[in-house]
Amino acid sequence: MQFLDTYKDLFLDYLSANKYDKAPHNLYIPVDYILGLGGKRIRPLLLLLAADIAGQKAKEALAAAMSVEVFHNFTLLHDDIMDEAPLRRGHATVHEKYDTNTAILSGDVMMISAYKCLEDYPSDIAIKLLKIFNKMAVEVCEGQQMDMDFESREDVSIVEYFEMITNKTSVLIGAALQMGGIIGGLDDQSANHLYHYGKNVGIAFQMQDDMLDTFGEPKVGKQPGGDIIQNKKTYLYLKTLELVGENEQSELINLYGTRPIDPTNKVKRVREIMKSAHVLIHSDEVKNEYKNLAFSHLEAIKMTGQQKTQFKEFGDFLLSRSL
Repeated sequence: MQFLDTYKDLFLDYLSANKYDKAPHNLYIPVDYILGLGGKRIRPLLLLLAADIAGQKAKEALAAAMSVEVFHNFTLLHDDIMDEAPLRRGHATVHEKYDTNTAILSGDVMMISAYKCLEDYPSDIAIKLLKIFNKMAVEVCEGQQMDMDFESREDVSIVEYFEMITNKTSVLIGAALQMGGIIGGLDDQSANHLYHYGKNVGIAFQMQDDMLDTFGEPKVGKQPGGDIIQNKKTYLYLKTLELVGENEQSELINLYGTRPIDPTNKVKRVREIMKSAHVLIHSDEVKNEYKNLAFSHLEAIKMTGQQKTQFKEFGDFLLSRSL
């Protein structure tokens, strides 16, 4: 993945040069804190990569890359409040380090700042970017609400799960690519294929993330078994219900109707039931189907063979995290 080093250096330099070092400090310090926690910077790097397909315009796309990264971290900040999560990337979440009211307000100013990053593009480009951004932002909120609704529902379907993760997670990856392609000079059809590449890679990425949350080690930087603790209806849960017998179905449903003070035994038993159903095998197969669908959209875009290889390598990289 050495080809990404230039993009990463470019973006991190831009991020460092655009810190939120202004008053009132109690509003902006938490913004710099969450933006400084690291991460792979997937969305801005994909945006910059897309901007270079047709026109070598990564530098012109830096403000848009900042926009999607700030928006992404805004959603994480508010998600952590809703989930009562203590950790983000191995560090205290914003509401734990500061307080909930500060976290809410800092998140609000991040959302507004994300829009401000787009205001200096030429009007014809800015209108396209804002339409993509607005559609994506609404869908992310819809996905988050679906995710919360699912916690108290027992009739969630696998189809609904994929609709939820598409909105909550993958449309932002797709939008980042589409925005980068437009800034770089791609035609609308090619930029739309980039969107669908990103959307389907994002679905596969979220499935991988769900598997890591349930079966991964704490080093991932998140609360182990957080999805189980929060009673989230992931593909792992929904598919397990299809695969196990009536007794284990009832037990699993009952476990997802509880919120014990100490969730250790709950997490352990849910994992045992899921493992008995060999649900990871099914999850991995579906994840790879979405990855292959994503790669098929690259064939419809006029780009060099090397560029296609880079996008495929990026997709493989995103999904290579092991349990």
